Amino acid sequence: MSSLKVTLGILTAGLMLSGCMQATTYEATNTAAFKPRDKELLAKTTYVKTPVAEPFRRAIVEYHRKEAPGSILVDSDNHYLYYVLNDGKAIRYGITVGEEAMAWSGIAKVGSMTEWPAWHPTPGEISRLGVPTFVAPGPDNPMGSRAMYLYSGGKDTLFRIHGTNQPEYIGSSISSGCIRMTNEDVIDLYNHVKLGTIVVVLEPKHGDSPYKPQMALQGGSMATY
Repeated sequence: MSSLKVTLGILTAGLMLSGCMQATTYEATNTAAFKPRDKELLAKTTYVKTPVAEPFRRAIVEYHRKEAPGSILVDSDNHYLYYVLNDGKAIRYGITVGEEAMAWSGIAKVGSMTEWPAWHPTPGEISRLGVPTFVAPGPDNPMGSRAMYLYSGGKDTLFRIHGTNQPEYIGSSISSGCIRMTNEDVIDLYNHVKLGTIVVVLEPKHGDSPYKPQMALQGGSMATY
């Protein structure tokens, strides 16, 4: 009898785990959505294309919060960005977080969008990193293949969502930068986003991923735009 209980317990646990796994559908990169310039420049990158760890790969997931479809939620604590879909789903992307990304939280709108942006380092970055005052667009530019600039009250927050030439740090926090995504993921997000898209940026220590749903019961509290 005890062995039967053990067997049933194992089967039940397996079914539960399979149910959880079914809630996450990983998405492969659709290169057909790339523009000719994307294909050309991505083929010229010299950085190591380190595979993203599975928990931070692009995926379709259940979304328990109440932000409207078509909006973005940034969870810096847990290194995730969500693009909200219909029917309680979202596209979840892994991100890299820098200190600038932790310096602003609130509700913003995408006020500007650029393909293959130039990089204009801040005075602090120039002093700390020894970089030039301007880096032209290109395959190894730290801004990557796309940039979305966030505005609040009609003013630039200096908070950006952009690509990266350091995919090995996706899922981590590093010393500088805003929200970074792989160049492939940021192209995918860019293709969903339009000017005026609402972006909700959670405060530090208020992460709300499915792994740490501290705010699940007050999911609609930030949805009044």
